[in-house]
Amino acid sequence: MAADLDQTCVNTIRFLSVDMVQKANSGHPGLPLGAAPMAYVLWTKFLKHNPANPRWVDRDRFVLSAGHGSALLYSLLYLTGYDLSLDDIKQFRQWGSRTPGHPERGHTPGVETTTGPLGQGMANAVGMAMAEAQLAARYNREGHKVVDHYTWALVSDGDLMEGVASEAASLAGHLKLGKLICLYDDNYVTLAAGTDITFTEDRAARFKAYGWHVQTVEDGNDLDAIEKAIKRAKGKKDRPSLILVRTHIGYGSPLQDSYKAHGSPLGADNVAKTKQKLGWPVEPAFLVPDGALAHFREALKKGKGAEAGWKRRWNKYAKAFPELAAELQGSLEGKLPPGWDADVPVFPADAKGIATRAAGGKVLSAIAPKLPAITGGSADLDPSTYTAVKGLGVFSPGKEPDEQGADDEVWSYAGRNLHFGVREHAMGSIANGMAAHGGFIPYTATFMVFSDYMRPPMRLAAIMGLHVINVFTHDSIAVGEDGPTHEPVEQLAGLRSVPNLTVIRPGDANETAVAWKVAIESAKNPTAIILSRQNVPTLDRNKFASAEGLRKGAYVLLDAPGGSPDLILIGTGAETALVAQAVEKLQAEGIKARAVSMPSWKLFEQQDQAYCDSVLPPNVHARLAVEAGCRQGWERWVGDAGATLTVDRYGASAPGEVVLEKYGFTVDNVIAKAKALLSAG
Repeated sequence: MAADLDQTCVNTIRFLSVDMVQKANSGHPGLPLGAAPMAYVLWTKFLKHNPANPRWVDRDRFVLSAGHGSALLYSLLYLTGYDLSLDDIKQFRQWGSRTPGHPERGHTPGVETTTGPLGQGMANAVGMAMAEAQLAARYNREGHKVVDHYTWALVSDGDLMEGVASEAASLAGHLKLGKLICLYDDNYVTLAAGTDITFTEDRAARFKAYGWHVQTVEDGNDLDAIEKAIKRAKGKKDRPSLILVRTHIGYGSPLQDSYKAHGSPLGADNVAKTKQKLGWPVEPAFLVPDGALAHFREALKKGKGAEAGWKRRWNKYAKAFPELAAELQGSLEGKLPPGWDADVPVFPADAKGIATRAAGGKVLSAIAPKLPAITGGSADLDPSTYTAVKGLGVFSPGKEPDEQGADDEVWSYAGRNLHFGVREHAMGSIANGMAAHGGFIPYTATFMVFSDYMRPPMRLAAIMGLHVINVFTHDSIAVGEDGPTHEPVEQLAGLRSVPNLTVIRPGDANETAVAWKVAIESAKNPTAIILSRQNVPTLDRNKFASAEGLRKGAYVLLDAPGGSPDLILIGTGAETALVAQAVEKLQAEGIKARAVSMPSWKLFEQQDQAYCDSVLPPNVHARLAVEAGCRQGWERWVGDAGATLTVDRYGASAPGEVVLEKYGFTVDNVIAKAKALLSAG
């Protein structure tokens, strides 16, 4: 009888999914038909969750990395009692639906992260497992285990083909993330063909080489074998686990084992034939037998009990360790502790100045000890990005004392400095996973030109509204000797085009300090902070306006005498000081010039029109923008009568100051272009 109920439940998942796709006339029926058995075993026997409270902090995290199989996830969420109705299921992929084509975090209860671009979900899961490991190491105490959950991912052939999954899996194996378990829907078929034409490597051997525990289940319909494999995986505390489950895409349908079952509805005739073959009534559609629903809904009782038990443990923990409990709770709720920015340095005026990357490092080092949620690192570039924070330890499974290294840092899962290795893509995706998990404000760091390797996770962070900070140093042709391969030109414009991503290119050390504050305070969207390799003058704020003006995106740095300019010069980043110097000289010649610092277009766009007009008066048409990046987008701010001094070709290899001079980034050239604008007007 139990076996019959199990099979009924598996088929309920299958045909809710198939009917969703068929009604929408759009979607991916193949994965749910093949993967339903493993999903059923996981969700009913192992997954620790409370459908009545999808945000319970100590729940297991489940990531459908193969996001095209979203119908499978929606079926599971509805059946186990999440706030998702059968009517929602019937509106799959429709306008305004709570069941969109691919899972979207924040849109559907129970969806942990937005997936669809293959490989991203698996890398997010690595980040979630790292988050659990760090919080457990930092906050659990003997007899008081308040952080104790697993991260599960369902991955596909396509996920494992993507480079980001390889990067993330390699790091996960190195870090020995024993609470990460991935179920691999090993069906030998992709969207366009069988895997035999592109993907014939030994995936099991590959993951063993990464340091994973690997098992194979030969029959994806063998519920008992799947259960035993998961139990064995949970027993491996020192390694992440991959379970290769041999499945059949489109199982039971006339299109079984064909790529045609991947991404298109089966069609009414094939749906009927599939139901008949698997012993399911052809009508009605969206059938949910009472017995199956009752069995699935046991998750509500189990979840309530699990959360209640955790709350009892939490209360005891909070009584025994009130300061730790308050700190952890604040981080999980996204609250900034009082005085978190109290030690942020104020940089004195200095004509020689400091590279904004170095200033950023000083600011981060002042903030991190007072802000427990901050954790992060770079893609093997700490000596260049200045993003390692001394005294906070290194996230690692541990090292012997004689292996600690000269830095004297403690290497353990409690460490808040993350070493990603040369894995920019995975770094961005892992940071997203940590932010989605909760309890962290993760940051990443690499050279600006390598932001191209991070575009997919940054875009997804923007879609999800995740609180992630991406630091990009070496921001222009001033990189110098490394040449055009390492000198970003078009990257800044590309990042500015991403909706909901706040891009800030501060002009000096004090603007950098404010940029970090803004990034930390911006809890509902990711931020990119763009920093210089070379020294830039620290402006005298007794002469120039306060760097706090950065909060509005653009501000009047130095106004024309009388406040009515005939000419406006706009600068960002390292070129801000260049604009300031040029305006001072123009004013000395009697020209009514205004200097504007414009570190963030996005922040400026958010201001009211009156403020924007006060910075860039509509009647002043002579405007010159100076930025060591491509011109694209500047026409919005300089207008038809304005001009730019920008870089619309690749850089060159030479000392940075020589490259800048050859490309026209000198005070004299800025003045010449400004005067030409006035003459033309």
